Amino acid sequence: MENLDFEFHATLPIARRAHVGVVGSADLEILIEPTPAGSARVRVCTSVDGYGAIWGRVLQRFFERHPVAAQLRINDFGATPGVVALRLEQALEASRR
Repeated sequence: MENLDFEFHATLPIARRAHVGVVGSADLEILIEPTPAGSARVRVCTSVDGYGAIWGRVLQRFFERHPVAAQLRINDFGATPGVVALRLEQALEASRR
């Protein structure tokens, strides 16, 4: 298990907490909650060690497009970058409803 922490500049608020996905074979869950504007904090708990740089690139791409002020907890069980991007978009959509 590896824990990774990231922080990004963020200015857009989200409306509410949300939970998407499940932790299971090649999948992940994301818990997202509002924080004061100015930053987004992400904690990744992953079963696959050594992919911090890839996580950083996927998250950087997401926050460049969506600078949401939020705290995210990602629990990963081997999801691919495509699945991570999909779940991030789903979490954002669910937090805006």
